[in-house]
Amino acid sequence: MEAPPTPPVPLGALLPDRELALRHLAGPAEADVHAVHASEMADPSPYLLGGELLLTAGSALTDPEAYVARLAGAGVAALGFGVAPVHEAAPPGLAEACERYGLPLLEVPPGTPFTAVARTVWRLMAQARTRELRRVTEAQQALASAAARPDPVPAVLSRLAASLGGHVSLLPAGRSAGRPLPAEASAALGSLIARSGAPDGPATATDAAAGWQLAAYGLGNGHVLGTATPRRVPGDHAITAIAAVLLTLLTAGRPAGDEAAALTRLLLDGDPAAALAPGPWHVVHASGSGDPRALASALGTVLLDARGDRVRLLTDREPGPQPGWRLGVSAPAGPAHLPTAEAQARRALRRAEAARTALARHTDGGLGALLDPAEARAHAEALLGPLSPALRETLRAWLAHHGSWDRTAAALSVHRNTVRQRIARAAALLDRDLDDADVRMELWFALRSD
Repeated sequence: MEAPPTPPVPLGALLPDRELALRHLAGPAEADVHAVHASEMADPSPYLLGGELLLTAGSALTDPEAYVARLAGAGVAALGFGVAPVHEAAPPGLAEACERYGLPLLEVPPGTPFTAVARTVWRLMAQARTRELRRVTEAQQALASAAARPDPVPAVLSRLAASLGGHVSLLPAGRSAGRPLPAEASAALGSLIARSGAPDGPATATDAAAGWQLAAYGLGNGHVLGTATPRRVPGDHAITAIAAVLLTLLTAGRPAGDEAAALTRLLLDGDPAAALAPGPWHVVHASGSGDPRALASALGTVLLDARGDRVRLLTDREPGPQPGWRLGVSAPAGPAHLPTAEAQARRALRRAEAARTALARHTDGGLGALLDPAEARAHAEALLGPLSPALRETLRAWLAHHGSWDRTAAALSVHRNTVRQRIARAAALLDRDLDDADVRMELWFALRSD
């Protein structure tokens, strides 16, 4: 199970701490703190990623207005001003500037070392991460138990809605559970589900409406799972992914053979990654007039989804041409990358049909072969514009290492917490869900064109 990102620390969690004795002087009293940084530079903004609680004694502070403007522009979460030995109180104009730019200003008393503030933030982050991991683990166990009930689909939906604290829908089954949605959010979720359920729609999609965070997950068997939550919490995607795997198996009809074994492993081991062997796997899209089950047998698999003239298969064998069929075959992929492989197979089948060939495989040309290089660079710059060079480098390495915090940290020679903070900051600046496979694919294409 992939661990959720580290949640930020609310500024309000620091103010009640009597040992720190911080005092709120100006600006909002709430902010999300992703890191702590101390600096006595006149302009520390080039060295900030955003989301920091910046601590300073003001030794180089000469123009409060310009100083606060630069910090706000860099996305600093809050400013902690240490009184003594340089200043006995916050300099004139600092509080007013923080009010104007909406930057929280805290007073750090003489008896509170900056390191004590930093340690408290890291401790609260560790506690929040432990809570989130526990929540995901408990939800995983509860979902597995729900799937074993006599009427498993509504039981899984109810358990998922309770775990997310929101609303879930499963179409075309027409089932839903959880909190009622405002009309605007309900309409937006329906539109998102329709996009993901379309033949050429994305495997996953996200949106927001009426203060609700929306997501849709194509389950690969004609069903789409939609979720709506009041806010996006790091562990929600991991919990929903577990439910999506269960619902995919449960809505496929009576499981048999390898499918039954996959469901049994998922229920008993409580790990969605155990539902499939590591692979590599090939996704195959097929068109033809033959028997889909005979095609599946020829390709050595029972993992088949046949609806009308549309046939999709998943096999761990290298597919070859089959009489009476046109095939589109994805690149080899592990279980975590099947949504990308699904899109590859769909596009490969289109090429096979256009060229009237028996089989077409995904090629490395991909998106890069479809756009003019200048247009690709312009798109990349527009998409990645909010990110600093350091954030782009980190995002590129993180995507290249398939979201692994440890391998990304080793590649960049930084601490894994630094990687987590940078990726969280990049997601906030881009306003994108980096757990979404389609978002990751678009960003990787943009970073390769940058």
